[in-house]
Amino acid sequence: MEEEEEAIGFLDKVLEDEDVFLLEECELGTPTSPGSGSPFLVAVKVEAGKGLEMRKLVLSGFLASEEIYINQLEALLLPMKPLKATATTSQPVLTIQQIETIFYKIQDIYEIHKEFYDNLCPKVQQWDSQVTMGHLFQKLASQLGVYKAFVDNYKVALETAEKCSQSNNQFQKISEELKVKGPKDSKDSHTSVTMEALLYKPIDRVTRSTLVLHDLLKHTPVDHPDYPLLQDALRISQNFLSSINEDIDPRRTAVTTPKGETRQLVKDGFLVEMSESSRKLRHVFLFTDVLLCAKLKKTSAGKHQQYDCKWYIPLADLVFPSPEESEASPHVHPFPDHELEDMKMKISALKSEIQKEKANKGQSRAIERLKKKMFENEFLLLLNSPTIPFRIHNRNGKSYLFLLSSDYERSEWREAIQKLQKKDLQAFVLSSVELQVLTGSCFKLRTVHNIPVTSNKDDDESPGLYGFLHVIVHSAKGFKQSANLYCTLEVDSFGYFVSKAKTRVFRDTTEPKWDEEFEIELEGSQSLRILCYEKCYDKTKVNKDNNEIVDKIMGKGQIQLDPQTVETKNWHTDVIEMNGIKVEFSMKFTSRDMSLKRTPSKKQTGVFGVKISVVTKRERSKVPYIVRQCVEEVEKRGIEEVGIYRISGVATDIQALKAVFDANNKDILLMLSDMDINAIAGTLKLYFRELPEPLLTDRLYPAFMEGIALSDPAAKENCMMHLLRSLPDPNLITFLFLLEHLKRVAEKEPINKMSLHNLATVFGPTLLRPSEVESKAHLTSAADIWSHDVMAQVQVLLYYLQHPPISFAELKRNTLYFSTDV
Repeated sequence: MEEEEEAIGFLDKVLEDEDVFLLEECELGTPTSPGSGSPFLVAVKVEAGKGLEMRKLVLSGFLASEEIYINQLEALLLPMKPLKATATTSQPVLTIQQIETIFYKIQDIYEIHKEFYDNLCPKVQQWDSQVTMGHLFQKLASQLGVYKAFVDNYKVALETAEKCSQSNNQFQKISEELKVKGPKDSKDSHTSVTMEALLYKPIDRVTRSTLVLHDLLKHTPVDHPDYPLLQDALRISQNFLSSINEDIDPRRTAVTTPKGETRQLVKDGFLVEMSESSRKLRHVFLFTDVLLCAKLKKTSAGKHQQYDCKWYIPLADLVFPSPEESEASPHVHPFPDHELEDMKMKISALKSEIQKEKANKGQSRAIERLKKKMFENEFLLLLNSPTIPFRIHNRNGKSYLFLLSSDYERSEWREAIQKLQKKDLQAFVLSSVELQVLTGSCFKLRTVHNIPVTSNKDDDESPGLYGFLHVIVHSAKGFKQSANLYCTLEVDSFGYFVSKAKTRVFRDTTEPKWDEEFEIELEGSQSLRILCYEKCYDKTKVNKDNNEIVDKIMGKGQIQLDPQTVETKNWHTDVIEMNGIKVEFSMKFTSRDMSLKRTPSKKQTGVFGVKISVVTKRERSKVPYIVRQCVEEVEKRGIEEVGIYRISGVATDIQALKAVFDANNKDILLMLSDMDINAIAGTLKLYFRELPEPLLTDRLYPAFMEGIALSDPAAKENCMMHLLRSLPDPNLITFLFLLEHLKRVAEKEPINKMSLHNLATVFGPTLLRPSEVESKAHLTSAADIWSHDVMAQVQVLLYYLQHPPISFAELKRNTLYFSTDV
């Protein structure tokens, strides 16, 4: 009886008294979670040219997370003993069988990791370059059979725990609030976690260990004694993961095309349709009297492919609802920017892999596999990137909604349909046989055969241009009456078009003269589009899909960016004709490797092209005056500007501001308050781009590239914070100042359409670039420069933008932990 009362009493204490969770405290050494300020964290001194001791960083981060994991397993095991003790009494909380099912293999997993931790900890704390620990990882991997047993039982364990919670109030209280010890020296002594969350931790841990092995191998010399052992451990872990992961990969592609006896096919192409609140890729066919929306049927190999008609509308019955008439569609949510950026990164990396395989004359099977992966990612990007609504309505019933990537496409489709509707058209209904014949003709009539993705292109097709396109929009003629006119510029990127620049509105004229210059970054672009709009100031004409006033397109045109024509140092002037309107423009192109050249200023009294340390010392400031003033002005009146930092400012305005800042002119503030906000944003970007070396320095560039590539979050945190500490003070303070500003800009994303990801894409390659020597050493083509470097540069800035606030004082307080070797 005494034993029974003691066990029940202990269970009650578990519920009431947090201190009980200290009863079985184990000595776990001193590591802490990233950022918590323990000397264990990572004492690595970065010296010029040597880079980081990445192995040590990876291991220390992993050790810190291993401590947290052991604490989680302890918290899970703690109620097991009293539960077992009550199971044999007259008042059992759970039966022995239920306890064994819920806590199956937890004790074994705990012992494996405790032993691993106890052996690894001293090796990291007494670090030297010869230390070996591959055998510990190999042993850990060889014990994965215990995890297999845990995984096989996991679902039953969860179900049992849930049933027991429903039927037993006491167990429900225990399972809802288990206390996990915080790492030593951290502010939080305990955190409350549910049993369900803790039971998931072992599944998560195997993936983490595999990522760490991957990182370790990357930074272990091939001739190091650990290398074959880590390789073996990674092989075992990957085989284990692939055996328990069901590879569910939703692969779907679609296509379409038509024409009938007397009908002609006028236009066809791929459009994304919103259907039942999800995005579907359709092949849309415009015939002389009917619009048909189809998808390609799934057919078995070797069989003739066919289209399946989803719906059709006779053109006599087709109407375009005006923006103010159309119903708002709450289900159209833009796809998260970071996921689109991730897809672009994957596509770029796969592109590079394919090029390497081809250069090394790799197996055609391997190349095909990579191409297939690339196609899947490009398809997802094509499906999820469009956001511009295009509605069509059948006057006898249903409305349909497409999403397009550009106003240009919407205008093309609308104009083509309206032109056909000017003829005398009759309404009709197709019989099932007629519809079958029409849909059957689509396959041979289609003009667009493939989804517009790179993986469908022939190898000898142009990869497009990478670098900066300078465009001056001069003037336009051919307007029949006075209007408020402006132009926008679009270029293609990853298969779809993006708006890159916008001229000012020229009021009440038939002959606008803008003479505005823009600098547009190209990412494998092949075409430039110019669209001319009439500005609408009527607030009643609001598009309910995106709450924006709809401006009228007066004309649009597209030109191919031919490398031979464009790649000259001189301006190339041209005229583009659109619906009777002629727009005169000039352009020249700077390749990306040319744009890497930073020319230090010969005039050290200015600010552009002068070292940041020289400027701050001269000004006796922590952050250069130019940075503070531009940021203040953007926050005052540009933070809600759509596309701030993405839309180019007028080049002549930017050059005027540059001259004023360089001369330290007294009229700076007056000039700033009058200047177009995009020019001020452009001046700030130009200042960072013209620094003699990037803000995050040439010296640390290789380390930033290695740090962002780490898979293990704890190691990455260690590395990325450590790199900030290694920056010179003026660079670090300015970087943190800019970081907080960009976060404030992103807070207004619903209005300005600039997310953290958009801002990282704009600023990443400016703040962090390889030195000229570095870029020449390991890059072979312009496309490689984009895929290898720019994506990683974007990811580095994004990492810091997504990080909780980083203060200079806090970073420097932790410096002592980094000043000596462990």
